[in-house]
Amino acid sequence: MPVQQATELGKIIINDEVVSILAGSAAMDCYGLVGMASRKQLKDGIAELLGRENLSKGIVVRRENEALHLDLYIIVSYGTKISEVAHNIQAKVKYVLNEVIGLSVDHVHIFVQGVRVSR
Repeated sequence: MPVQQATELGKIIINDEVVSILAGSAAMDCYGLVGMASRKQLKDGIAELLGRENLSKGIVVRRENEALHLDLYIIVSYGTKISEVAHNIQAKVKYVLNEVIGLSVDHVHIFVQGVRVSR
């Protein structure tokens, strides 16, 4: 269900995919994040790393009782503190969606699907 905002000039409808692409782009700017992971099951214990063109496939946009919830499936870099990376992503995504779209995001849930060693 798309996000709707009413203004004095009319109605603005923002598709969930736009919200997920903006959230994914904001998350990719955070240190320690290798990329978004596929939200489907792990294949042979290895998370599928998504490219920049598929950012929205690693994010689920949900509404629960008029509250906006985002689920981000990520892969972090080896040697980083996972809790700090997750906290930074949560803060950045909330800030960017509030500044760019004017959305108030209630919860940003982070699901770490894997850890990658940089080469």
